[in-house]
Order: sequence, then C-alpha cells, then structure tokens
Amino acid sequence: EVKKQTFILRKDLQFMNERRNRRLMQLVRHVHGLMDIDDTQKNRDSQDHLGSLYANDKKFIFTDNNPHNMHGEWTHFISDKESADNTDDTVIFYCHGGGYMTGSCLYARSLTMKLAKYTHHDVFCFDYRLAPEHPYPAALEDALAAWEHILTQGHAPQNIIVAGDSAGGNLALALTLTLRLKNMELPKCLVLFSPWTDMTASSESYQTKLMLDPVLDPDYIRKAASSYLAGSEETSPFVSPLFADLTGFPPTYIQVGENEILLEDSVQLHRHLLECNVFTRIDIFSNMWHVFQMTPIRTAREAILKVNSFLKHLP
Repeated sequence: EVKKQTFILRKDLQFMNERRNRRLMQLVRHVHGLMDIDDTQKNRDSQDHLGSLYANDKKFIFTDNNPHNMHGEWTHFISDKESADNTDDTVIFYCHGGGYMTGSCLYARSLTMKLAKYTHHDVFCFDYRLAPEHPYPAALEDALAAWEHILTQGHAPQNIIVAGDSAGGNLALALTLTLRLKNMELPKCLVLFSPWTDMTASSESYQTKLMLDPVLDPDYIRKAASSYLAGSEETSPFVSPLFADLTGFPPTYIQVGENEILLEDSVQLHRHLLECNVFTRIDIFSNMWHVFQMTPIRTAREAILKVNSFLKHLP
C-alpha cells in the first residue's frame, strides 16, 4: 500500500512539473514574441531598455571602460563580506549574444550580473559592431581589440575566462582560434551558453526540437547567418568553429537547453573537443530553452552555480 501511494505521489508530482514547464515555455514564447520585431534597430532598442532596468540594483557597480571605438563595461558584485573565492586576479571576458545582429552590454547584464555574483569574478563585456551594417569579420576584429585592451590593463591571459552566449559563444570560440593563429597566449578556459557553432544550420535538432523551442526557429538562424556572413564561406572555422581543429584549446564548459534547435551545436562541439583531447564538460538542462540562464528562474541560478563549480575544479 505504501509503495502504491508513493507511486501515485510521484506521478502527481511529475504531472504538476510537466504542466508548470508547459506554462513556463508558453510564457517564454510570448515574451520573446514581443521582442521579435522585424525592425532590427527597434529590436536592439527594446533589448537595451530591458537591460537598463538592471542598473538600479545597488549590489552591483557598472564601470564604463571603452576599448578603442567600442563601448565596454565592467560588472562588479558588492558582496556582504569578502569571499574566499575572490582571492585571485581572475576576470571574465564576456561576449554577448544576439545573432550578431542585436545585443549589447546592457542586454547581457541579466547574465553578466549572475556571473559576477556567483563566481565572485568581475566581468568585462563589450559592444562589438553588429550585422548587417558590419558583417564578418567586424565582430571578431572588435573582440580581438577588446581582448588586447584588457591585457594592457594588466590582466594576464591565464587569469581570463572567456565566456559567451549563443552568437557570443561563437565569438568566444572564434577569438580563441584567432589567438592561437597569432601565437598569442590563450585564456584560462571557455564557458559557453548555448553556443552557435555551425552556420550551415544542418543539424538534426533543427527539426527534432522545432516545435519545442520557444525562442529560436530556423528562419531566424538563416537570417542571422546571412546578415553576418554577407557572402563569406559558412564552413569557415572562424564563423563555424565546429569545423575547426580545436587541438590545444583551453578547458571548455558548455551549457545548453534540452528544448532548443541549437542543441546539436553544443553536443557536437563537446564531442569534437573530446576528439581533439580538450578537457571539456557539457550539461544539458531538461526542459530548458536557448540561453535560459538569462531568465529569473531557479534553474538559471543553478546553472551559474555549476559554472562556478567547473571553475573551481579546473585541471
């Protein structure tokens, strides 16, 4: 009788969780739909307005720091007491997402603030040039300029974590490839949230996750790729890092949602890194969507805590 009641209770809890997840996915789809504006500039402005709402949190200090002709900012979390985790010089170099068409330091605050808070590291983010006005390689050139900028400020590569979400994850990988090509010292590690790694848009998850993904669809991906590439080869490793030789890359941590069309971009990247003998780990979050870490839900907080755990246990 006890086993029967336990089984029924588990079934009830499972049903409640599934119903809650469906409502949450519907909400995410609705909110994303409100920002899915055909006018790219209006979309950028809407994202910046949303990001500016975070400026009133008194536990954070945002400091402008502009590399060359870009805007950049540092995010610092004011902890109640000095953390033992903050005894080194490690910082996070953050590449924001947005399909290379939108996004900014402001919009990325929903992630950079979480990273600063839960890893106890200051986070630097920068506004690289966006497509279609500035296609490839503009963003990559700006990422390299921003990297060189923080090096001149005394931050050593071995103390810099390069992180990014979506197109920012793509940019983080392309930047690391560029540093290796130039025989420059590589960062401490990479942290990638739902990275966009293959601009050919040919993975199976584009079809298998199509009806589940509340954020992305293949048409958006194709539009973003076309805007950024502007005729460049889509299989170039500097736009599709999945096709690169990743031998010698620093440790890489990947997070991805189970319900996103870019799932295979992360899974295949993880597999390719292993083939290249790179220390790597991937976490696939059940029922989650593209860059769910931006949203104010418990799973997002848990995900960032997993980032902190990864950083603490680097080889």
